[in-house]
Amino acid sequence: MKLKDGQTLLFIGDSITDCGRTHPIGARDGLGEGYVAFADGLLSSWYPERQIRVLNTGISGDRVTDLDARWQVDMLDITPDWLSVMIGINDVWRQFQFEDQPDFQQVTIDIYEKTYRKLLAKTRRSIDGLILMSPYLIEPSLSDPFRQRMDEYSKVVEQLAHEFDAIFVDVQAAFDRYLAHRLTQSLCTDRIHPNKSGHMIIARAFLTAVNFDWDLSI
Repeated sequence: MKLKDGQTLLFIGDSITDCGRTHPIGARDGLGEGYVAFADGLLSSWYPERQIRVLNTGISGDRVTDLDARWQVDMLDITPDWLSVMIGINDVWRQFQFEDQPDFQQVTIDIYEKTYRKLLAKTRRSIDGLILMSPYLIEPSLSDPFRQRMDEYSKVVEQLAHEFDAIFVDVQAAFDRYLAHRLTQSLCTDRIHPNKSGHMIIARAFLTAVNFDWDLSI
């Protein structure tokens, strides 16, 4: 497993990461009720010999431009060993939610890529490991316009992961595997905010990507 004893792992993102965490920084019992808390629980129970500190600075509603505004305080000042980022859902969602409001400042894919790259460029050398998680839509139809747009943003994240020597977590693929057998409604009502089963899917995808040993005897 890539995470070592004594290291700090910081998760940053939007509501999927936030999920009710404490402020200003979620730690221990204040990690929220989503995939971050599940990942922390599995790490501590599977690897009790490794003291891995997990922190959460996700904020509901954030887009990549919001991360840019708070990056110094909520990422750089914390100086984690590992950083996990999942951002992009709201960047796409707002384009459909406010498509009839031309004055609303949208985060186009060009702005998204430029801003995301800027954040990673001033961060990568200061951390040991970087994990980039794809945005997703819990929608099986590849022809759905919302899903198509989200897939485009996900490809940007995958490209940036290669560019910055990061681990890429294909969260969309994890949900697609589930959706091949069960309905979207079994995970959520809005195709975005998953229930606990959905958050466990995200946590499992994350942990698998960092070489979590699921067969380890405990």
